Amino acid sequence: MSGNPDQTYAEIVQGRRSIRGYQDKPVPRALIEEVLALAMRSPSSMNTQPWHFHVITGEPLDRIRKGNTERILAGEPDSREFRRGEPFAGVHRDRQIGVAKQLFGAMGIERDDKEKRQDWVLRGFRQFDAPVCVIIAYDRELSGSDDTSFDCGAVTTCLVNAAWSRGLGCVINSQGIMQSPVVREHAGIPDDQVIMKAVALGWPDEEFPANAVVSTRKSVDEAARFVGFEG
Repeated sequence: MSGNPDQTYAEIVQGRRSIRGYQDKPVPRALIEEVLALAMRSPSSMNTQPWHFHVITGEPLDRIRKGNTERILAGEPDSREFRRGEPFAGVHRDRQIGVAKQLFGAMGIERDDKEKRQDWVLRGFRQFDAPVCVIIAYDRELSGSDDTSFDCGAVTTCLVNAAWSRGLGCVINSQGIMQSPVVREHAGIPDDQVIMKAVALGWPDEEFPANAVVSTRKSVDEAARFVGFEG
Protein backbone atom coordinates (compact mmCIF):
# COMPACT_ATOMS: atom_id res chain seq x y z
CA MET A 1 0.00 0.00 0.00
CA SER A 2 1.43 3.38 0.99
CA GLY A 3 3.34 4.78 3.93
CA ASN A 4 6.62 2.98 3.29
CA PRO A 5 9.42 5.46 4.08
CA ASP A 6 11.69 3.69 1.59
CA GLN A 7 9.40 4.41 -1.38
CA THR A 8 10.88 6.33 -4.25
CA TYR A 9 9.05 9.27 -5.82
CA ALA A 10 8.20 7.10 -8.84
CA GLU A 11 6.71 4.41 -6.59
CA ILE A 12 4.53 6.97 -4.80
CA VAL A 13 3.23 8.50 -8.02
CA GLN A 14 2.67 5.18 -9.77
CA GLY A 15 1.16 3.51 -6.72
CA ARG A 16 -1.25 6.24 -5.64
CA ARG A 17 -4.96 5.63 -6.17
CA SER A 18 -8.05 7.68 -5.45
CA ILE A 19 -9.51 6.41 -2.18
CA ARG A 20 -13.28 6.43 -1.72
CA GLY A 21 -13.61 4.25 1.38
CA TYR A 22 -11.98 5.08 4.72
CA GLN A 23 -11.38 3.55 8.13
CA ASP A 24 -13.28 5.10 11.03
CA LYS A 25 -10.03 6.31 12.53
CA PRO A 26 -8.88 9.87 13.25
CA VAL A 27 -5.88 11.39 11.50
CA PRO A 28 -3.46 13.22 13.83
CA ARG A 29 -3.21 16.94 13.22
CA ALA A 30 0.59 16.76 13.30
CA LEU A 31 0.58 14.28 10.41
CA ILE A 32 -1.71 16.52 8.33
CA GLU A 33 0.58 19.48 9.01
CA GLU A 34 3.52 17.38 7.81
CA VAL A 35 1.65 16.53 4.60
CA LEU A 36 0.71 20.16 3.99
CA ALA A 37 4.29 21.30 4.55
CA LEU A 38 5.43 18.89 1.85
CA ALA A 39 2.61 19.93 -0.49
CA MET A 40 3.46 23.59 -0.16
CA ARG A 41 6.83 23.00 -1.76
CA SER A 42 4.78 23.06 -4.96
CA PRO A 43 5.84 25.78 -7.43
CA SER A 44 3.59 28.79 -7.96
CA SER A 45 3.63 31.67 -10.41
CA MET A 46 6.17 34.25 -9.23
CA ASN A 47 5.93 32.68 -5.76
CA THR A 48 2.39 34.02 -5.20
CA GLN A 49 1.38 30.91 -3.18
CA PRO A 50 -2.33 31.75 -3.58
CA TRP A 51 -3.66 28.71 -1.73
CA HIS A 52 -5.42 28.37 1.61
CA PHE A 53 -6.24 25.05 3.28
CA HIS A 54 -9.26 24.63 5.54
CA VAL A 55 -8.84 21.30 7.31
CA ILE A 56 -12.07 20.04 8.84
CA THR A 57 -12.97 17.02 10.94
CA GLY A 58 -15.43 15.96 13.64
CA GLU A 59 -18.70 17.78 14.24
CA PRO A 60 -18.10 20.67 11.80
CA LEU A 61 -17.47 18.16 9.00
CA ASP A 62 -20.60 16.24 9.97
CA ARG A 63 -22.63 19.46 9.71
CA ILE A 64 -21.21 20.13 6.25
CA ARG A 65 -22.05 16.59 5.12
CA LYS A 66 -25.59 16.89 6.47
CA GLY A 67 -26.30 20.33 5.03
CA ASN A 68 -24.71 19.52 1.66
CA THR A 69 -26.72 16.29 1.28
CA GLU A 70 -30.03 17.67 2.53
CA ARG A 71 -29.91 20.65 0.19
CA ILE A 72 -29.03 18.47 -2.79
CA LEU A 73 -31.88 16.04 -2.04
CA ALA A 74 -34.25 18.99 -1.66
CA GLY A 75 -33.41 20.08 -5.20
CA GLU A 76 -31.35 23.12 -4.22
CA PRO A 77 -29.19 24.14 -7.21
CA ASP A 78 -25.50 23.72 -6.60
CA SER A 79 -23.56 26.85 -5.74
CA ARG A 80 -19.97 25.97 -6.55
CA GLU A 81 -17.83 29.08 -6.57
CA PHE A 82 -15.06 28.04 -8.92
CA ARG A 83 -15.87 27.97 -12.64
CA ARG A 84 -17.05 24.59 -13.85
CA GLY A 85 -17.29 24.79 -17.66
CA GLU A 86 -19.43 22.66 -19.94
CA PRO A 87 -20.23 18.94 -19.43
CA PHE A 88 -17.59 16.60 -20.82
CA ALA A 89 -18.03 15.35 -24.37
CA GLY A 90 -16.18 13.12 -26.83
CA VAL A 91 -13.12 11.28 -25.58
CA HIS A 92 -13.24 13.11 -22.23
CA ARG A 93 -16.78 11.88 -21.64
CA ASP A 94 -15.65 8.39 -22.67
CA ARG A 95 -12.96 8.45 -19.98
CA GLN A 96 -15.46 9.69 -17.40
CA ILE A 97 -17.83 6.83 -18.26
CA GLY A 98 -14.94 4.37 -18.30
CA VAL A 99 -13.86 5.03 -14.72
CA ALA A 100 -17.51 5.04 -13.58
CA LYS A 101 -17.91 1.56 -15.06
CA GLN A 102 -14.77 0.43 -13.24
CA LEU A 103 -16.08 1.77 -9.93
CA PHE A 104 -19.62 0.43 -10.33
CA GLY A 105 -18.22 -2.94 -11.35
CA ALA A 106 -16.00 -3.08 -8.27
CA MET A 107 -18.92 -2.11 -6.02
CA GLY A 108 -21.36 -4.51 -7.69
CA ILE A 109 -23.71 -1.71 -8.72
CA GLU A 110 -25.84 -2.74 -11.69
CA ARG A 111 -26.81 -0.24 -14.36
CA ASP A 112 -30.51 -0.38 -13.44
CA ASP A 113 -30.03 -0.35 -9.65
CA LYS A 114 -31.18 3.22 -9.01
CA GLU A 115 -31.01 2.91 -5.23
CA LYS A 116 -27.36 1.86 -5.14
CA ARG A 117 -26.42 4.37 -7.81
CA GLN A 118 -28.00 7.19 -5.80
CA ASP A 119 -26.28 5.97 -2.63
CA TRP A 120 -22.97 6.14 -4.47
CA VAL A 121 -23.66 9.71 -5.59
CA LEU A 122 -24.65 10.74 -2.06
CA ARG A 123 -21.41 9.24 -0.78
CA GLY A 124 -19.61 11.90 -2.78
CA PHE A 125 -21.74 14.66 -1.26
CA ARG A 126 -20.73 13.27 2.17
CA GLN A 127 -17.02 13.58 1.30
CA PHE A 128 -16.92 9.77 0.98
CA ASP A 129 -17.35 9.53 4.78
CA ALA A 130 -13.66 10.39 5.18
CA PRO A 131 -12.56 11.53 8.66
CA VAL A 132 -10.97 14.69 7.25
CA CYS A 133 -11.82 17.15 4.49
CA VAL A 134 -9.27 19.62 3.17
CA ILE A 135 -10.87 22.52 1.32
CA ILE A 136 -8.61 24.38 -1.08
CA ALA A 137 -9.43 28.06 -1.48
CA TYR A 138 -7.62 31.03 -2.98
CA ASP A 139 -7.61 34.79 -2.49
CA ARG A 140 -10.59 36.36 -4.23
CA GLU A 141 -8.47 39.25 -5.47
CA LEU A 142 -6.71 36.74 -7.73
CA SER A 143 -9.92 35.47 -9.34
CA GLY A 144 -9.01 36.85 -12.77
CA SER A 145 -5.63 35.12 -12.88
CA ASP A 146 -5.28 31.89 -14.85
CA ASP A 147 -2.06 31.19 -12.93
CA THR A 148 -3.98 30.96 -9.67
CA SER A 149 -6.09 27.96 -10.66
CA PHE A 150 -3.02 26.30 -12.18
CA ASP A 151 -1.05 26.84 -8.96
CA CYS A 152 -3.88 25.52 -6.76
CA GLY A 153 -4.16 22.45 -8.96
CA ALA A 154 -0.44 21.86 -8.62
CA VAL A 155 -0.47 22.12 -4.83
CA THR A 156 -3.45 19.77 -4.65
CA THR A 157 -1.58 17.17 -6.69
CA CYS A 158 1.38 17.54 -4.34
CA LEU A 159 -0.98 17.17 -1.37
CA VAL A 160 -2.46 13.82 -2.46
CA ASN A 161 0.98 12.43 -3.29
CA ALA A 162 2.43 13.62 0.02
CA ALA A 163 -0.52 12.07 1.86
CA TRP A 164 0.02 8.77 0.05
CA SER A 165 3.68 8.78 1.04
CA ARG A 166 2.54 8.92 4.68
CA GLY A 167 0.00 6.08 4.44
CA LEU A 168 -3.03 8.31 3.87
CA GLY A 169 -5.49 8.12 0.99
CA CYS A 170 -7.31 10.96 -0.75
CA VAL A 171 -9.82 11.70 -3.45
CA ILE A 172 -10.07 15.16 -5.01
CA ASN A 173 -13.69 16.14 -5.48
CA SER A 174 -16.26 18.86 -6.02
CA GLN A 175 -19.34 16.99 -4.74
CA GLY A 176 -18.49 17.78 -1.13
CA ILE A 177 -18.53 21.54 -1.75
CA MET A 178 -21.58 21.75 -4.01
CA GLN A 179 -23.46 23.81 -1.43
CA SER A 180 -20.89 26.50 -0.74
CA PRO A 181 -22.97 28.48 1.80
CA VAL A 182 -23.05 25.39 4.04
CA VAL A 183 -19.31 24.81 3.60
CA ARG A 184 -18.44 28.46 4.18
CA GLU A 185 -20.56 28.65 7.34
CA HIS A 186 -19.35 25.51 9.11
CA ALA A 187 -15.72 25.75 7.98
CA GLY A 188 -15.53 29.46 8.80
CA ILE A 189 -14.11 30.38 5.38
CA PRO A 190 -13.80 34.18 5.02
CA ASP A 191 -15.54 36.03 2.22
CA ASP A 192 -12.27 37.18 0.66
CA GLN A 193 -11.47 33.59 -0.36
CA VAL A 194 -12.98 31.53 -3.20
CA ILE A 195 -13.77 27.88 -2.47
CA MET A 196 -12.14 25.87 -5.24
CA LYS A 197 -11.91 22.14 -4.48
CA ALA A 198 -12.12 19.60 -1.70
CA VAL A 199 -9.92 16.64 -0.82
CA ALA A 200 -11.32 13.79 1.26
CA LEU A 201 -8.50 12.38 3.38
CA GLY A 202 -8.03 9.49 5.77
CA TRP A 203 -6.71 5.99 6.35
CA PRO A 204 -7.72 3.75 3.41
CA ASP A 205 -10.13 0.90 4.11
CA GLU A 206 -8.40 -2.04 2.43
CA GLU A 207 -11.68 -3.98 2.30
CA PHE A 208 -13.59 -1.29 0.37
CA PRO A 209 -13.85 -2.65 -3.21
CA ALA A 210 -13.60 0.67 -5.07
CA ASN A 211 -10.23 1.38 -3.47
CA ALA A 212 -8.68 -1.33 -5.65
CA VAL A 213 -9.68 0.45 -8.86
CA VAL A 214 -6.76 1.76 -10.90
CA SER A 215 -7.96 4.15 -13.59
CA THR A 216 -6.57 3.72 -17.10
CA ARG A 217 -4.12 6.35 -18.31
CA LYS A 218 -3.11 7.75 -21.66
CA SER A 219 0.29 6.64 -22.87
CA VAL A 220 3.14 9.07 -23.39
CA ASP A 221 2.77 8.47 -27.13
CA GLU A 222 -0.86 9.61 -26.96
CA ALA A 223 -0.21 12.64 -24.77
CA ALA A 224 3.12 14.04 -25.92
CA ARG A 225 4.71 15.41 -29.08
CA PHE A 226 8.48 15.73 -29.26
CA VAL A 227 9.82 18.47 -31.52
CA GLY A 228 13.46 18.85 -32.53
CA PHE A 229 14.64 15.50 -31.18
CA GLU A 230 16.65 13.17 -33.35
CA GLY A 231 15.47 9.63 -34.06
